[in-house]
Amino acid sequence: MLGFLLICFLIIGSLVYFVQSVKRRKLKQVPVDNKKVFGKWTPVSFEAPRPVPYPDWSVETTRPLPYRPFKYGPDYFVTMGIKHLDWNDWIELDNEWTKYHNTKLARLSEDRSSRLYKIAPEAQDAALETMELLSEYLVYRYPSLFEYQFNNKQKQIRIKTTGETYPIYSDDPLKYASLLIQDDLALMMEGSDGQYYLKGGIIIIPGFWRLEDKFNMPLAQIHTSGDVPKFEEKLKCSMERYFQKMSPQHPVIRYNYFIQTDGELAWSSSIGSEDTFGIGWENAIPNPPIEKIHFRSERQSLRRLPRSGAILFTIRPYFIPVVDIAEEPNIPGRLASAIRSWPDDVARYKGKQAYEDVVLKYLDEKHEQQVENDLQEDNPKPYPY
Repeated sequence: MLGFLLICFLIIGSLVYFVQSVKRRKLKQVPVDNKKVFGKWTPVSFEAPRPVPYPDWSVETTRPLPYRPFKYGPDYFVTMGIKHLDWNDWIELDNEWTKYHNTKLARLSEDRSSRLYKIAPEAQDAALETMELLSEYLVYRYPSLFEYQFNNKQKQIRIKTTGETYPIYSDDPLKYASLLIQDDLALMMEGSDGQYYLKGGIIIIPGFWRLEDKFNMPLAQIHTSGDVPKFEEKLKCSMERYFQKMSPQHPVIRYNYFIQTDGELAWSSSIGSEDTFGIGWENAIPNPPIEKIHFRSERQSLRRLPRSGAILFTIRPYFIPVVDIAEEPNIPGRLASAIRSWPDDVARYKGKQAYEDVVLKYLDEKHEQQVENDLQEDNPKPYPY
């Protein structure tokens, strides 16, 4: 009996202590800030770690990384698909840098150049911050290609292979930043309504979309105007919440892929002329020769800029003939399975009707050859390779 009473006493004492602890914790809680002013950013004192030099990097010999961001079916999942980004790997350059650089220079010399590069006044500081951060990263990550120099005490970045120099501080920092890398750039900024708007961009090699059609649009409209499948049901809320909470300390990366029925890196003319109003897969001539069909993937990084608060997108396309990737072990069977897994809305968005017959037939044949010749890998590479 005495033991039972002792146990009851201990239980009651524990409950009293628990209730008092909860009360103390409530008193120490910081009130939730319900008075956040949207569109106002307080600069954050944060510096990204300085990158280490890319091991043995060469503008002649370093090959593009073989991103193959698709999986075997039968299911197709719609997610944001973001992953942690190592600060060392923010920007990837390879032996196609010269080709991309020359393509950008040529495109910016055309009459349409003002449509490829747009910056709102409120995004000007974010553009300057982009150039500052990008140039510093490149000088340390790729020292064989870039170096700082000073001209009349003005800081510049010099491309060693071409001799070109670009100012760090100028009226067009986003344009110069883009010419240093193989990526396009876009700046999203928070408006007074809490939504994020496309307020700056230099989109030179997009393949399928035009900056002029999306400029000043909020995040949701950018996607819905492009008929991105399942955006409203699966992505809208999570993406908007993520943008609100994203911090400068945590950059992320994501991947996507398309099939393109021509070999034009900058703009896929098969969907219509870049200078006309009506562009879309309905313009494509169906099932061209397999030699003309290309696999296009994108590596996109997102990071919050600490001074301006803008979210910077880098958009790097990788472009390779389907006949080339079909020689890689496991790839033809995996890609064919992924294409077959697309639901109808995804198939329309990716233009499947324009190439499915010729592409799937070719991939199936290559897959059968690999199986017959025992060319399948026992341990396939992890996503996204």
